[in-house]
Amino acid sequence: MQNYKLVIFDWDGTLMDSVDRIVSSMQTAAKMVGLASPRDHDVKQIIGLNLTTAIETLFTSITAEQVEAMLVQYKYEYVNGDNTPTPLFANATNLLTQLKQNNKLLAVATGKGRKGLDRVLKVSETSAFFTTTRCAGEMPSKPDPTMLHSILEELKIAPHEAIMIGDTSHDLKMAQNAGIDSIGVTFGVHDRDVLNQYKPKIVVDSLAELHQLLLG
Repeated sequence: MQNYKLVIFDWDGTLMDSVDRIVSSMQTAAKMVGLASPRDHDVKQIIGLNLTTAIETLFTSITAEQVEAMLVQYKYEYVNGDNTPTPLFANATNLLTQLKQNNKLLAVATGKGRKGLDRVLKVSETSAFFTTTRCAGEMPSKPDPTMLHSILEELKIAPHEAIMIGDTSHDLKMAQNAGIDSIGVTFGVHDRDVLNQYKPKIVVDSLAELHQLLLG
């Protein structure tokens, strides 16, 4: 576990405790657009997908015009309309600091758009930790492996030298599709039983536990 050169993190539900805000923003946006408000559980299942794919998956009979309206309204709710706190998870900054000090390359592969990721990296003061990042909209949505292939190519890292950390089936399936090892975390969206379906090296319950695995 301590020999990986590159550690790739998902963002929402893995480093940032933002799941509740995503859920409430999606529910409010649906009401504003005139759609039925989805259940908490259903919204959680689409976290990690790019936003267009997430909306189309969540609202199966949605029209193209409603998709566009939802894109605008959700972004407004998440950034400006919703005040649900989105702190980094406990030990996130310490973990990133220690990995960096141990000469690990760090990257992000997220379902967020570029503007959204850049905003939260700035707010959380974590930009400097990451050598590179990949976002939804720049390439196909998870679980397509293109984001991971692109990171490996840029950093000249072989698949066996990298590991993907994520809280959803989309993260771990993406890693599987890319031929990269993965670790699941249970404090985001999906539980241990769901994550274990995608053959992670291990599933952990905290970033402190992840720290011990990756750094000893």
